[in-house]
Amino acid sequence: MEAVDRLIAQRLHSDVALINQISHYIVQAGGKRMRPKLLLMVANALGDPKNQRHELAAVVEFIHTATLLHDDVVDESTLRRGKQTANALFGNAASVLVGDFLYSRAFQMMVSCGRMRVLEVLADATNVIAEGEVLQLLNMHDPDTTIERYLQVIRYKTAKLFEASARLGAILANASAEQEEAAAAYGRSLGTAFQLIDDVLDYEGDAAQLGKNVGDDLREGKPTLPLLLALEECSPGDASLLRNAILNGEVERLNDVVTIVKASNALQATRDVARREAEAASTALSRLPLNKWTKSLLEFSARSVIRTN
Repeated sequence: MEAVDRLIAQRLHSDVALINQISHYIVQAGGKRMRPKLLLMVANALGDPKNQRHELAAVVEFIHTATLLHDDVVDESTLRRGKQTANALFGNAASVLVGDFLYSRAFQMMVSCGRMRVLEVLADATNVIAEGEVLQLLNMHDPDTTIERYLQVIRYKTAKLFEASARLGAILANASAEQEEAAAAYGRSLGTAFQLIDDVLDYEGDAAQLGKNVGDDLREGKPTLPLLLALEECSPGDASLLRNAILNGEVERLNDVVTIVKASNALQATRDVARREAEAASTALSRLPLNKWTKSLLEFSARSVIRTN
């Protein structure tokens, strides 16, 4: 990861000062680097000869960072990773355009790898992520969003880049088709579990640990799984309050919403769904060789559902 971080710093360079300033600000803001780590661990587990893996690990981090810049503009977010968002600090226009720069820089880097399969995987992933963003936009402020539609957004918007990162690790190692699909399945389930726990933490975490404002999902009108599950089991009066909160993004009712959600089984039920996804991720690893790297991947999936930030 030290090598990846050095490469990220090199590839961020632009002759345009504002691009340097914003891209360095967001990339160095202390993210978990989960997607690059996932790519490196899968590549190691399958015996990658260490060709191009640092470059592609940086690529997936750039793609992820570009989506964060665009997300924060769409969601009008002001806090991420415990710091002001780039859009809050530099403005929406600059954030969107630097996000575009990171996307295009990522594609320059993946072209330099000279492997059509890599281009295919990442082009498909970025397209699906964009579809997920639009699907989420359609769900916002809609209390009638179904659980199926919500899970589709997660698969597209979050899990797809986890899936692509793990698949790329297998491709770099020249793994068999079966191993590649197993790695992709692992990444997809891990990413789903990770997002589900994020949604739980939006109701029971605190801003200092999360690095974002608690209740942001409600403010943005996002009907996440804990809210949808609470809607199914609460009283008609509480259901009316939750529906209005989703419709209007009523952060001033946040305490009431949190009370209703916590009084229901919604948070535990969401954790149970996340745990099943983590178990599916672990099961997929049975098709990879057993070594210290696959053991680390098993630990990765186990920790995804017990984290607090």
